[in-house]
Amino acid sequence: MANFKLSLFEKCIMGLVLLILLIAFGLLYFSPASLDIYLGEDGIVEWLTVGGLLAGAFVCFIRFITFFKTKKWWFLLVTFVLGLLLFIAAGEEISWGQRILGIQSSEYFLKNNAQGETNIHNLVVNGVKINKLVFSTILIAVLGIYLVIIPILYKKNKAVKTFMDKSGVPIPRLYQIISFLIVFGISGLLRHDRNPELLECGAAALFFLIIYFPLNKSVYKNNFDSSYSTLTSK
Repeated sequence: MANFKLSLFEKCIMGLVLLILLIAFGLLYFSPASLDIYLGEDGIVEWLTVGGLLAGAFVCFIRFITFFKTKKWWFLLVTFVLGLLLFIAAGEEISWGQRILGIQSSEYFLKNNAQGETNIHNLVVNGVKINKLVFSTILIAVLGIYLVIIPILYKKNKAVKTFMDKSGVPIPRLYQIISFLIVFGISGLLRHDRNPELLECGAAALFFLIIYFPLNKSVYKNNFDSSYSTLTSK
């Protein structure tokens, strides 16, 4: 887990995450108006977030198809559901293309959505914003378990390792965990009301790295991954 050797592709993604953060802080001091656009709806950061989520979903769906005849149903189910969740998250991020296509929200979403958009994460139920409850509080707790507890158990407990591998759950590597914590901390320092967009973007890119370059990458190797060994070569 302490192996920090990265492939060129991993270094490029990490460099991109760093660049996204640096640009945000640069704009904060030199062009606050541009920062509003940078972090705004349909801005660069939002689309990079969508790209990271879709990339992760694509890897999951390709694995599902590739292993359809060779892996057990539980491995396939976990892989497919993970890909589906990432795809849904990407759709939610851009309100399912509503703004791009110029589609008017239904009366329900106009009344119950904090932004009047057709998406779930901005719904307000009994005065509680779904985004704050599910996508903040609960998600942070889940990520904490996934990024800290599971990797430790995976390394220390053979039964957990066997279960995770048979389930096809990508296990984060140490550099990915540390990077998550750094992005979380740095994005919180940005004095802007849309700084969570910066966190989401970095998290999407890092989660893609976890999916494609996990600690248990041998679980996903086969003939399809002929390019995989090239990308992950040290």
